[in-house]
Amino acid sequence: MIRVALKLAYLGTDFHGFQRQPSLRTVEGELLGALEEVGVIVNLGQSNYSLAGRTDRGVHALGNVVSFRTSKMPIINQINNALPKDMRILGSSQVPIGFKTRYAHKRHYRYVLCNVKETLETGKMQEAARLMEGTHNFINFSKKTERNPIRKIDSVNIKLQNQIYLVDVVGESFLWNMVRKMVAVLISVGKGELNVEEVERFLNPQYTAPITPMPSESLILMDISYKDVQFNENKYARLKFLQTLSEECINHQRMAATTNEMIKSLKDE
Repeated sequence: MIRVALKLAYLGTDFHGFQRQPSLRTVEGELLGALEEVGVIVNLGQSNYSLAGRTDRGVHALGNVVSFRTSKMPIINQINNALPKDMRILGSSQVPIGFKTRYAHKRHYRYVLCNVKETLETGKMQEAARLMEGTHNFINFSKKTERNPIRKIDSVNIKLQNQIYLVDVVGESFLWNMVRKMVAVLISVGKGELNVEEVERFLNPQYTAPITPMPSESLILMDISYKDVQFNENKYARLKFLQTLSEECINHQRMAATTNEMIKSLKDE
């Protein structure tokens, strides 16, 4: 038996999150169904299956990771043929039998901000972002029942690209809703609703800060990396998923143009 890690991409729009749920379409449910269909996993309980992270409903990914034991290296295109179009395995790697999927070296999230009505002060946002870097107690950025809210953030970077704000957050691990709440605070700073100095209070566990997370649909899990693990990229799978994303993009552009025209017509009347 060998242990295999797979790098998984998916468009989260039509999934009820990552984790398996009875009678609901989830990323994990589709993936395990495909792995069992092609015979890569025969008995889930004996495969020692594990995953790097459970993304919420609506969150997308280009680099989530799962691993399991199997008899031989799987054929990636065969698995992808059993998967729906809105998810693809982009890479694979044979890893040590004792490989722990959860213990990643780095996780990279990107939040995409579009249709922002006012110009955000990115300089102030970046200044506030620097306060979030390093090791802090992030209990105000998750649920109060977290057993260990201490997390180390390597970098938080904001940039404006083609009238879209991108917020990139890199760290070893994250709490539930943590990135989306971090972005919500940064936006408040960018709008002038919060001073940079006030952000330090959010990192004080003695201070209670009710933060509403930003919508999940704009969050992408860009990548998860491990020390001494190199994934073999499947170029064909990458191309097919790129085609799917391009089709989805065109469909959304058509829908946006149509609904915008309806709005204009109603206003004109």
